[in-house]
Amino acid sequence: MTEHAPRIEVAGNVSALAERAAAHVIARLRDRRPITLGLATGATMTPLYARLVAATRAGLISFRTVSSFNLDEYVGLAPQSPGSFHAYMQQHLFRHVDMEAGRAQIPDGSADDVAAEAARYEAQIAAAGGIDLLILGIGANGHIGFNEPGSDFASRTREVRLDEATRIANAVNFPDRASVPERAITMGIATILEARNILLVARGAEKAAAIAAAIEGPITAACPASALRLHGNVDILCDEPAAAALTSRPHNNNRRRA
Repeated sequence: MTEHAPRIEVAGNVSALAERAAAHVIARLRDRRPITLGLATGATMTPLYARLVAATRAGLISFRTVSSFNLDEYVGLAPQSPGSFHAYMQQHLFRHVDMEAGRAQIPDGSADDVAAEAARYEAQIAAAGGIDLLILGIGANGHIGFNEPGSDFASRTREVRLDEATRIANAVNFPDRASVPERAITMGIATILEARNILLVARGAEKAAAIAAAIEGPITAACPASALRLHGNVDILCDEPAAAALTSRPHNNNRRRA
C-alpha cells in the first residue's frame, strides 16, 4: 500500500467551512463541462447544498451537465419517505437546481432484491465512467458512506448493517430511535477510492477523534476513513472543533489545490 497525505484545511466556524466546501465544488462546476458528482447527506452537507443552490440561482454555476450518485440509502424506506436520502436530496438540492431529469441516481432502498440493486448501482457507476468529485462526511466512529468499522477496503456497493451508534446519531431524522432502519445500501470503500477527487467535510467536536484517527492513526479497517490515505487526491475540510485532536495542525495558506 502506498500512503498519500491528504490536503487539509481548517475553517474557523461552520459557516466558513460550508463556504470553503462550496467553493471547492463551484470551482469544478464553473467550466460547465460534464462532471459526475458523488453526494453525501446529513447536517454537515445542508449548508453546503444551500450555497450551491444560491450559486445556481445567481447564475454562477449550472447543473445541466452534472450527473450524480449518492453514497447510500436506507434499506426498507420508500423514496418518498421523509427519512430517506431521496427525500433529503430533493429538499436540499435537486428540486432547486437545473439538473436534468434522470441524471441524479440514489440506491433504491425499497428494492425487493437488495443485493441485485446494489450490484446494479455499482455497475451504473462504472458505466458512467466513475465519479469525478466525491463529497464525503465522516461518522464519529470513522465510517465513510455507511462503511462501518471493520469494512473491507476492497468492498463494493452492498447491503450493510448499521452500527447502533450510527442509528442513534441519525435518529434525529425519525420519530424515534426504533424507527431508524437497521440496514442500508452503501457504496463500498473500493468504490469510493475510485473517485478521481475526494472532498471530506467534517464539523463538530464529536468528529474530532475520527478525524485524528483517519489522518494520523494507522490505516486500518477499524477506522474506515483511514483508507482515504491510499488515495492520491483527497481534500479534507474541518471546522476548529473537528480538527481539535490533530497533533499537527495544517497551515491553511499552504494548502495545495486539486
